[in-house]
Amino acid sequence: MNEIFDRIEKLCKSRNMNVTEMCKICSIPRASLTDFKMGRIKTLSASTLRKIAEYFSVSVEYLLSGDVPALDELSLKIALFGGSDGISDEMLADVKKYAQYIKERENGDKQTL
Repeated sequence: MNEIFDRIEKLCKSRNMNVTEMCKICSIPRASLTDFKMGRIKTLSASTLRKIAEYFSVSVEYLLSGDVPALDELSLKIALFGGSDGISDEMLADVKKYAQYIKERENGDKQTL
């Protein structure tokens, strides 16, 4: 099966929906995804990929390759703090440490279950 379609289907499942529902929400013809899945067409249009990526808040690059591009420090500050004004590198480092702590705590909790 098509890896791009698999990623789209996985994103749909993560929102407890199916591809048909996503197509309706994004105003994408369901037939184009069916044709793509079945190999009758070799690619989806840039417009279709953009709509899907925007709906799921992922990059088109992720849909095409499965790669998640790394955020640069400025983008990370904007995503975490809603902007970069007044946000020092030390503040960002503290947030990263806290995120690591939460991850380790959750992994530890799961290992003890």
